[in-house]
Amino acid sequence: MSLESALDEFPKEIVFKDGFACALRPLEPHDAKAFHEFFLAMPAPELMYIKHRVTELPVVTEWCENIDHGHNLPLLAVRDGKIIGVATLHQQLGGWRRHIGRVSVHVHPQHRGRGLARRLVNELVEISRACGLEKLEAEFIGKQLGALKMFSLIGFSQLVKLPDYVKDMQAVTHDYVLMGLDLVTDEEYAGMG
Repeated sequence: MSLESALDEFPKEIVFKDGFACALRPLEPHDAKAFHEFFLAMPAPELMYIKHRVTELPVVTEWCENIDHGHNLPLLAVRDGKIIGVATLHQQLGGWRRHIGRVSVHVHPQHRGRGLARRLVNELVEISRACGLEKLEAEFIGKQLGALKMFSLIGFSQLVKLPDYVKDMQAVTHDYVLMGLDLVTDEEYAGMG
């Protein structure tokens, strides 16, 4: 399967145990305003962990105007025309890391606690398999205990922890944690000989 055929499954409606429903779909060019509003609703301490200045409309607009799902695939959770979550698969299409994807996820504060982040990441895991990726990584600040736990439940394990290694947007140092997930099954390894 390819990325294109994996994306043919979207948009997709999902319903949670409590009856809450939303649609999952890739980012589209017309999403700039809603995507910017999504990031403006994020708590200030969480914004410090994001690598880009997502509260600046031109940054988000540029993403929406230059969509390349092969390099960056933002998968959105949308309800009533509003973006309530996003998980992004980042890929390098060449070089020595071409078999490794990186995943990030953010959920609107009002829609946390029902498993939306986990569902978004699981969708990206399946898309990653369809793309032929062999490994996934996720980067965290050591204080992101909830995210670390959720990724562990999906099957990610800690690869590296570096004390006081990264700085947030306020230049405060934090521990850096890299987690990883092997996508290649034992059967696939057996066929690689």
